[in-house]
Amino acid sequence: MWKNVFTPKKEIAKPLYSGAGIATFLLLLLVWSVLSYGGFVNALFLPAPDQVVKTGVSMFQSGEILGDIGISFSRVLSGFVLAALIGVPLGMLMGTLRIMEGAFEPIIGFIRYMPASAFIPLFILWIGLGEAEKMAVIFFGTFFQLTLMTMDVTKNVQNELIEVSYTLGAKKLQLFRRVILPASMPGIVDTLRITFGWAWTYLVVAELVGASEGLGYMIMQASRFLKPDKIIVGILIIGLLGLIMDIIFKAIYRASFSWMRKEGS
Repeated sequence: MWKNVFTPKKEIAKPLYSGAGIATFLLLLLVWSVLSYGGFVNALFLPAPDQVVKTGVSMFQSGEILGDIGISFSRVLSGFVLAALIGVPLGMLMGTLRIMEGAFEPIIGFIRYMPASAFIPLFILWIGLGEAEKMAVIFFGTFFQLTLMTMDVTKNVQNELIEVSYTLGAKKLQLFRRVILPASMPGIVDTLRITFGWAWTYLVVAELVGASEGLGYMIMQASRFLKPDKIIVGILIIGLLGLIMDIIFKAIYRASFSWMRKEGS
């Protein structure tokens, strides 16, 4: 069972793989418990785990958190879907046609280093304080990375496949639709999984200004009134939602591309 634990690129037993992840979570919980119950950190800054659980249960029982979850999820999903609808086709064209790469890669590579939060004042001026502004922040935070990662995935399609397709008489459109697209799909799904996780990290930033509901808004209000238990509940919920979507993407990957299943996944 322990034979290949420290052997690079070797499979290990599934219980051992899962146990390692559980052990990491338990270690984090242990450190948190020692710091809070041991009095090493003031409860005003780090509430005890049981206090966070009680606060979370109370918020769910009252229903106050459910609306925040719904609106935040819709904002993240809308911004991400828009980024994917534009970024995936553009990235595939950039990875396939050199002229498209030459036209878009420099400007996208330049903009992706700019922080999305710095554009919030401009988004407010251009779009206003409505839902569109919040979705724009999430779109801006994910679109450029998603596009470049899709480009890299498409560029890594084996040249042998393309050469064989031309030899068999494939036209350019057929090559794209029947060779490049299917060969790129596993990597694209993985890219969507990773960038959807990034979309959640921009949620609090998106809800900093002009929001009256949402998890990010709830976290900022809790910070204003010195309620760290509510802050941690909000952070944990965002993490759980992101983890659930990650599991869904991995399930789609396994079901659709079982022939490319990754080790340990």
